[in-house]
Formats: sequence, C-alpha cells, structure tokens
Amino acid sequence: MRRTLYLACGFLALGLGAVGVLLPLLPTVPFVILAAFCFARSSPALEARLLEHRHFGVHIRRWRERGAISRRGKQAALVAFAASAAIGLILAPLPWSLIPMAVALIGGSWIWTRPEA
Repeated sequence: MRRTLYLACGFLALGLGAVGVLLPLLPTVPFVILAAFCFARSSPALEARLLEHRHFGVHIRRWRERGAISRRGKQAALVAFAASAAIGLILAPLPWSLIPMAVALIGGSWIWTRPEA
C-alpha cells in the first residue's frame, strides 16, 4: 500500500513539474526532486531514469548530496514567488491577498538560505 502511495505521489509531482515547464509561476525542479524522492521508495527504475535525465538529473544529485540549489534556480524561484505575491495582492481581497505574500516570504527565505551549487 505504501509503495503504491509513493508511486502515485511521484507521478503527481512529475505531472505538476511538467505543467511548470509551461507555466512560469509553477516551479519545475522542486517537483522533479519530489518525484525522485517518491520513486526512490516505490520504483528504483523510475528514480534511475530521473537521475540520468540530462536536465534534471544534475539538480536532483546536487540536492541529495549538499541540499544545494543553483543561483539561477534561486533567482527563478524568487521571481516566481514575487510575481505570485503581486498577482495575489492585485486580484484577491484582503485578508486573502496576504496569504501569497506570507508564502512568498517564508518560501523565499528558505530558498535563499540553501547552499548554492
């Protein structure tokens, strides 16, 4: 049962990462890293495919080895957080518009403090 749940979560994360390729406000690499985590617990073959991927494999290995995020990745994430917070402030009424701002501040602070690869 647990293996099936991890497999389903891995495919869900991979699907969200694929959507993130098309939508600039949805991050791709964190979802691929999450998918690799889930596949490591459910399907070693799928995990190996992600680790061997020419674009995402490097990011997954850096995260696993050092908890590191590339400078470009940090910048992209912070820009996406800022854009999401701005859209929330414009489109949502108070106090709901403060939720994207809080998420951006918390998530952005955490990303900023990770080591650089």
